[in-house]
Amino acid sequence: MKTRTPLSIGIAATLGVTFIIFELSDNSNYLSSPFFWGLLVVIIFLFLIMNSIGDLVEDARFKNLSNEEKEKYLKEKAIPYFQKLWNSAFKKQSASEEKTLLIDHGFDGITELDNALPKWWIGLFYGTIIYCMVYLFAFTFTDYAHPDVEYEVEAKTQLASIKEYEKTAPAIDIETAVYSADNIAEGEQIFKTNCISCHSDSGKGGIGPNLTDKNWINIKQKSLFKNVFWMLENGSPNNPTMRPFIKDGIITGRDAEKVAAYIYHINREKAPITEAQGGAAPQGEEAHWEE
Repeated sequence: MKTRTPLSIGIAATLGVTFIIFELSDNSNYLSSPFFWGLLVVIIFLFLIMNSIGDLVEDARFKNLSNEEKEKYLKEKAIPYFQKLWNSAFKKQSASEEKTLLIDHGFDGITELDNALPKWWIGLFYGTIIYCMVYLFAFTFTDYAHPDVEYEVEAKTQLASIKEYEKTAPAIDIETAVYSADNIAEGEQIFKTNCISCHSDSGKGGIGPNLTDKNWINIKQKSLFKNVFWMLENGSPNNPTMRPFIKDGIITGRDAEKVAAYIYHINREKAPITEAQGGAAPQGEEAHWEE
């Protein structure tokens, strides 16, 4: 008769599996759910009942054992559970035990023992299979452990934090706006959303003027960066198509700062897109900007 697994081990393993199942679910607030804690109480209660039934069955079987079998069973039961696991995994058999495991064939003096696989190896093997099945199910049918979903959640969180920051951050105007290379990438995206229909991709011009060359129709500020910001705030006096984006509420001063950084980048830090390369012809007069 084999000794049973301790009650505490069974409860801990089952509760661990329950936590994993709820963690893989879409309910991230399961720890505050009465159903979850009620389920844990039911699991523990069922284990206590099963353990009591097991004790009754064990007592009944023990009475039917011979004195020798009872002594052997009690001796084995006195060994701690984790000590048994250790022995089953690493303890070597004695010389007399090896004889019972010897397979009746050999070659060139080499014999073979019919050893069972170590329990730690079997446990690890089946554990990896179960883990792979759970992970595959979670990856296929839920949002858990899915890199695309994790990226979207993190991106939304980051955008929300930016919006929250901008609520309390001081407003950007033409006096406080400064050029930063860190704003170029975001400025490009805002430019594509609001300006590409007139100024074309990369600012090479089309309906609107070429933003990459040295010629400008409206020169209202001494620096290129400030001049772009002024145009975004006030629009063009010469062309109503170029609206005052900031005053119309289409973009914020912070957005304008980023767009101005992008236009400064393509005009001052990159080579101009010429007519031969598909750019619009120069318009206005050549500007001499202050740095």
